[in-house]
Amino acid sequence: MTPEQRRRNRIAGLILLAFVAAVFVWTLLRGSALLGGAAMG
Repeated sequence: MTPEQRRRNRIAGLILLAFVAAVFVWTLLRGSALLGGAAMG
């Protein structure tokens, strides 16, 4: 494995990790907003 491939894999992994984290946070925020709306309404 060349250093270039390793670097590309690391960047791809970081992008994937950031994407998963963003979806997770967005789901949490939406879930809490829906639960809060249900509790208030």
